[in-house]
Amino acid sequence: MTLILCDVGPRDGLQNEPDTFASSLRAELVNRLAATGLPRIEAASFVRDDRVPQMAGAEEVAAGIERRDAVEYAGLVINEQGFERLRQTELDRVNVTLGATDTFNRRNGNASLADATSRVQRILAMADRPTTATISVAFGCPFEGEVDPGAVAELAAELDAGELVLADTIGVATPSAVRSLVERVQALGKPVGFHGHNTRNTGYANALAALEAGATVLDASIGGLGGCPYAPRATGNIATEDLVYLLEGEGVDTGVDLDVLVQVSQWLEGLLGRTLEGQVYRAGVSSVSA
Repeated sequence: MTLILCDVGPRDGLQNEPDTFASSLRAELVNRLAATGLPRIEAASFVRDDRVPQMAGAEEVAAGIERRDAVEYAGLVINEQGFERLRQTELDRVNVTLGATDTFNRRNGNASLADATSRVQRILAMADRPTTATISVAFGCPFEGEVDPGAVAELAAELDAGELVLADTIGVATPSAVRSLVERVQALGKPVGFHGHNTRNTGYANALAALEAGATVLDASIGGLGGCPYAPRATGNIATEDLVYLLEGEGVDTGVDLDVLVQVSQWLEGLLGRTLEGQVYRAGVSSVSA
C-alpha cells in the first residue's frame, strides 16, 4: 500500500502560534504545500473561534484552496457543529478526533471519554466523504500519565472510521511502543497512521517504527510547527521536510519535491520572524562527504 504523507502545518502547526494569520494567508500555505507533491494536507480545523482563534475562518481557507487533482484536502472536527460547517466545503476528507483518556477529553472537548466516543461515532455515521479518526494521547496523557495500549486498541475497535491514526500528542513514545500499538490496531483490518511529536527527540525514530510496523499514513508539520493548546509542554510535530529527507534516504519514495518543500519552510520562517524547529531547511538538502 502506498505511503501517505499528511502535512498538518496549516492546522496543527498554526493553531499553536501566538499570532493569528488571515484565512487568505493560511490558504496560501496550503497551496504552497500542495505544490510540493504532498498527497494530503490538513487544511483547517472547524472549531469555535473563541476557543482557537488561530483557526477562525476555516470556510474561507477552504474556499481559497487552488485544488490539485493529486492532493487530498482534509479538515478536522471535534463535534457535530464543526462537521456541519465542514460539510458545506469542498474538502475531501473529515478527520474526527478524541483523546484516549477521560481527562484529556474533558480538557480538550468538555466531554467524558464515553461522550466523546459517542459524538465521534455520530459524526462518522453522518459523514459524506472519507473519514479518519485520530486518537490523541495514545501513548501518554499530560493529565493521567501512561496510557494502557489495550485501552487504546479497544477504543480504536469502537470507531467506524475508514482510517485510524494514533497520535503521540505529548511526544513520550519510543519506537517499541509505537511498533507494538500500530501492529495491534492494524489487526482491526483498517489503514493505520501515526502522528508524532518530537518533544523528546524520538519523533523521527517513532515514524520509522510505525512505517516498519505497517502504518500507511504519517503526519508531519512543515518546519516542525505545532503542539497542542490543551496539552502542557507539548512541543512541535516532526518536521515534514526532515521526515521526507529521512524516508528518501531510506529508499522510501515519497513523491515529494524536497527542494520545494524547503522553500516553504524558508517562506514560513520569514512570515513568523523566527527560526523554525525543522533542521533540513537550515542545513540544506545536499550532503557532502567528510
